[in-house]
Amino acid sequence: MTILDDNRYVALARLVRRHGRSDLLAGAHLDEFDIDDETPLGDAERAEAFAADLERMGPTFIKLGQLLSTRFDLLPSSYTTALERLQDEVDPIDFETVREVVETELGATIKERFSDFDPEPLAAASLGQVHRAVLRNGREVVVKVQRPHVRETVREDMKVLGRLARVADKRTEAGRSFGFGRLLDQFRRSLAGELDYRREARNLVTFGELTAAYDLLLVPQPVPAYTTSKVLVMDYVEGRKVTDIGRLGLVDVDARPIVEQLFSAYLHMILDAGILHADPHPGNLLLTDDGRLALLDLGMTASVPPRVQHDIIKLLLAISDGDGEEAASILASAGHRLDGFDAAAFRDDVAHLVSEAVASGADVEVGAVLVDLSRLSGSHGLRPPAEMSMVGKALLNLDRATSHLDPGFAPAEAIRENVSSIFTAGLTMSPGGIVAAAIESRTFAAELPKRANRIMDALAEGEFRVKVDAVDEERLHTVLQRVANRLTLGIIIAATILGAALTMRVPSEWTLLGYPGLAMLLFLFAVCAGVALAVWIVMTDRKVARTEHPTGPPRT
Repeated sequence: MTILDDNRYVALARLVRRHGRSDLLAGAHLDEFDIDDETPLGDAERAEAFAADLERMGPTFIKLGQLLSTRFDLLPSSYTTALERLQDEVDPIDFETVREVVETELGATIKERFSDFDPEPLAAASLGQVHRAVLRNGREVVVKVQRPHVRETVREDMKVLGRLARVADKRTEAGRSFGFGRLLDQFRRSLAGELDYRREARNLVTFGELTAAYDLLLVPQPVPAYTTSKVLVMDYVEGRKVTDIGRLGLVDVDARPIVEQLFSAYLHMILDAGILHADPHPGNLLLTDDGRLALLDLGMTASVPPRVQHDIIKLLLAISDGDGEEAASILASAGHRLDGFDAAAFRDDVAHLVSEAVASGADVEVGAVLVDLSRLSGSHGLRPPAEMSMVGKALLNLDRATSHLDPGFAPAEAIRENVSSIFTAGLTMSPGGIVAAAIESRTFAAELPKRANRIMDALAEGEFRVKVDAVDEERLHTVLQRVANRLTLGIIIAATILGAALTMRVPSEWTLLGYPGLAMLLFLFAVCAGVALAVWIVMTDRKVARTEHPTGPPRT
């Protein structure tokens, strides 16, 4: 174990000591972390303190906090609210370091690649910072430069978190309920994507293609020849952040068409293309001088599997129709049920929540409803797919952006207007899918007569059999055999003890410690056999446990 690992363990131990007994995991029982703490804080104060502690621990934990802010099914609202405001801003690195990274990655000096390069950064974050520059051909760009050694820091942090997650999943009730290992795997994939700027460049191209049909939306495009895993060069977009524009600034802006296109584009990206911009908060939306909306910071994206897409479409339809029971049924079938899940109580609470939301009419914020449904699922012992919570967070941020630009915009009406095209898109098949379906149909049609004849022959000859794998017969046989062996040995040991007790009363010339020798030998045999049986039971049970749950204790 390295010194860096030791330091990280110390920092995490302090974090656990301060927050281990809080309501960080709603309903969780963290007995292993039951450590005396300082004077308890209020929920909001404790949540803000937790966010500040993560911020101080560096880039890995800032990004972890941002991911946790989307898990409304795991954390109370005070924590998700505090974590979504995490500021990923740090002191900038000096320009000489920036120069060294850029020139090493691009294989040439800055003067050879750029006619102008501003040494003052536009923004500085924990993973990298951004500078404004001009290419030799006059194209205005921004250069995103990754901080030196940040990958090594993240790699060591992930090792520490991985060890703790394995221990928690194996030894704590909270770990078995929440699955910290699965959550960490999702975080590892997301963070690895952010550390590879080539992937962000591909995201820019993909989102540019997806928004090409919307003339009021703009996605800056990368410069492939000047992009590596640690340096990203893309178009510079002049404009103002949506959050920096007040009501007076929006008077001369025709916001309704922009908002309609933004909402429609995101719905089709999520529910048709299956690609999610995981962080579309208003700070990442830029209103340009020519009246368009630019989408920035596309490093954090996620894919939405077709199954989850279909569930979300059905869920949105149920919310729009005010059908709470259908919404509860969709969530229950899509999520993972924990012990103690009460389907009837969950259905009643979901129906009440949906009816309350629909009662607000056109002002209902669908993103907020999805977030509340995720939180309600968590409180009832139901874990919805992680992508569903992220979609809820994305739509919630989208609601905030659209309401800021156009307070009169109704997201529920926009969903109903777009649902027809979204549903139709869900029914379409790609050319490859059509060919695959045709091949499957041809194979089925060719094999059907032969298989039908076999079934009819088997019925006629009385050889028709139906095999149902209701239980694992081999495992059941092994368990029963082990139980029978243990019972048999136990009976033999008990009989030996009984025989020794009876022979103890029979006079004998050969004695041990003043007692008949045969009786003492039988007692000694029974004791040794009992100890051997106990050791055998413990060893075989541990071997079976390691086979069924291969995740072992952390290596140090």
